[in-house]
Amino acid sequence: MPIIETKNLSYTYPSASRPSIQDISIKVEKGEFVLITGPSGCGKTTLCRTFNGLIPHFYQGELKGEITVAGKNAAKQPTMEMAKHVGMVFQNPENQLFALSVEKDVAFGLENLGFDRKEMRERVNWALKLTGIYDLRERSPHEMSGGQQQRVAIAAVLAMQPEIIVLDEPTSFLDPLSAEKIFEVIYDLNQKLGLTVVLVEHRLDLTAKYANHIIIMDEGKICFDGKPREVLSKQETRLIGVGIPKATLLYEMLKKEGAKLGNTTPLCSKELADMVQEALK
Repeated sequence: MPIIETKNLSYTYPSASRPSIQDISIKVEKGEFVLITGPSGCGKTTLCRTFNGLIPHFYQGELKGEITVAGKNAAKQPTMEMAKHVGMVFQNPENQLFALSVEKDVAFGLENLGFDRKEMRERVNWALKLTGIYDLRERSPHEMSGGQQQRVAIAAVLAMQPEIIVLDEPTSFLDPLSAEKIFEVIYDLNQKLGLTVVLVEHRLDLTAKYANHIIIMDEGKICFDGKPREVLSKQETRLIGVGIPKATLLYEMLKKEGAKLGNTTPLCSKELADMVQEALK
C-alpha cells in the first residue's frame, strides 16, 4: 500500500471561483524522495496541506475525492492525529519558531502530545544531533542564521518521528550554498532512516539529483508524474515553465551536436562532468 494516495482529489478555498487542485490522483511509496514542482500558484502548497489534514480541518472550503496517508483517511482524522505521521516544514522557518531556546522549540510538539520527560529528552537530543545543531541547543532561534533556523524547524519535526516529512520550499530565503546543505541533510535522513520525503521546490538544479520521483503540476492539475530523468527530458515539461536543470539542458545541446555522452540524462553538473570525462578517454 502506498504511504500517500489520492484519488480524484479536488479542493476549493472559501470564496474562490475555481478549485486550487483538480482531480489529483497520485501514489507515493514508503521511503521515496518525491519532488513536487510547477509554476507559482499551480496548487503545490494546497496539495501538501491535505497530507496532514490542514485541509479541510484548518482551512475550510470544499474537498472532494479521497486521500489516504499512512493508512488513514486524512480528511477525517483530527490534525493532531495526522501530526504523528506527517511532519510539515514551511517556507519561512520563523513561522514555526517561537520559544526562547532551540531546545524548547524542538520539544514543543512532544509536549503537546504528552510525552514523558525522559523520552522527550532522548528524542530532542537525537533530532538535534541528527541535524547538526546539538551545540546550539541553548541559543535563541531568532539570533541564528536562516540556514540554522531551518535546521531547527526540521529538528522539531523529526523529534516527532513522523513517517513522512513534507517541506514546502524550505530554502526559499537561503542562498544556494546554504540551501544545498539543507537538501543534503534532508537526503541523508531519507537514506539513513527510510523517511518518506515530499519536497516542494522550484530550484531543480539543486534538488533533482536527490529525487527518485517527480510530480509536475500546472493550473491545479498533475501534468507529469514519474522518474526525474524521464520527466525532465521531455520537451513538454519545458513548455509548462519548469526550471529544467542546466546540466540536463547542456547535455541535450551536446547530444544534438553529435557528442557521444551515453543515454543517461544527467540531473546535476557533477553527473554531466563525469560523462564528459568518460567520453574524452
